[in-house]
Amino acid sequence: MGGHRPVLCDAALQALAIRSDGLYVDGTYGRGGHAAAILEHLGPEGRLWVVDRDPEAVAAAREQLGEDARVTIIADSFAHLGEHLTAVDLNGSVDGILLDLGVSSPQLDQGERGFSFRHDGPLDMRMDPTRGEDAASWLARVEEKELVRVLRDYGEERFARRIARAIVAAREEEPITTTGRLAALIAEAVPRREPGRDPATRTFQALRIAINDELGELDRVLPVALEALTRGGRLAIISFHSLEDRRVKRFMRDEARGDAPPDMPLREDQIRRRLTLVGGARRAGEAEVDENPRARSAVLRVAERRD
Repeated sequence: MGGHRPVLCDAALQALAIRSDGLYVDGTYGRGGHAAAILEHLGPEGRLWVVDRDPEAVAAAREQLGEDARVTIIADSFAHLGEHLTAVDLNGSVDGILLDLGVSSPQLDQGERGFSFRHDGPLDMRMDPTRGEDAASWLARVEEKELVRVLRDYGEERFARRIARAIVAAREEEPITTTGRLAALIAEAVPRREPGRDPATRTFQALRIAINDELGELDRVLPVALEALTRGGRLAIISFHSLEDRRVKRFMRDEARGDAPPDMPLREDQIRRRLTLVGGARRAGEAEVDENPRARSAVLRVAERRD
C-alpha cells in the first residue's frame, strides 16, 4: 500500500462497526487503503467486495488482494453493485458499504490521466479511460451556454462566463488538448484569485464531474446501496465537496424520516423508515489534515438499515 493512509480511515472503520464474519463492500477501491483496513478486521469467514471503474485501480486490487480468498474484485461502477450481488444471491445481505467519493490521489498524481492542473498531460479526466468521451473532445464540441452551466453548477465558479468565453475563443484557433493549456487559459481569464487556491481548481472539478457523470452515479448508487444492506447494515459515505454531501445528507435524511406525506397524520408503525442516522457529519481532526491536506474537505456521513 506504500504507507498510504486513506482519508478518515479510523472514523470509517468505526462507522462500519465491522464484524469478523460479515460481508462488506468498498465501492471505491482507489489504491486500497480502506479495503486493507477493513480486511484487517475480518476473520476467515469474513468477505470483502471491492469495486472500481478505473482499470488501474482494478489492476492494483488484483495485485494486492487477488490471492486472498475472502475478496471479490468487481471492475465496474459502484452504481451497478446491486446487479453483481443479485447474480450470486447476496443482494440485501451486506453488513456494510463504504464509498469514498471523488478522485483518488493516484489519479491526481499521474499527469497522463488529465485530472490535475499541477501536472501537464493529455486532457482526459475519465475515471475509466476505455469508455466514454474524454475532456478534450467534450470541450471541443460543448456549447458556451452549457459550459457556463457546468462550471457554475459543478464547480461553483463565479467567473464561469469569463472562463467559458475564453475556452470557446481559444478552441477556434487550436484544439485544447492538454491540462497545461487549459490551466493557462483559466489563469488568464480569472480577474481575481482566491487566496491559497489555484484559479483552475473549480473548473477542473466541474469538468471532471461532468465527464464522469459523478453526481448522476451518486444518485444512482444511493438506493442501490440501501437495497444491498441487510437489517442493521451500515452505509458510510465520504464526500469532498458540497454538491456530493448535500445529496448524501438529503438521501439519508429522507430515508430516516420515512415515506409519510407531510400533511397526513400517521402512527409511527404506519411510517416506513428504512434508515437510522448514526451520528452527525464527521470531519478529519487537525493531525490528520496536517498529514493529509486532502482530508480538510472530507465529510463522513453514516446511516444504518432499519428493516
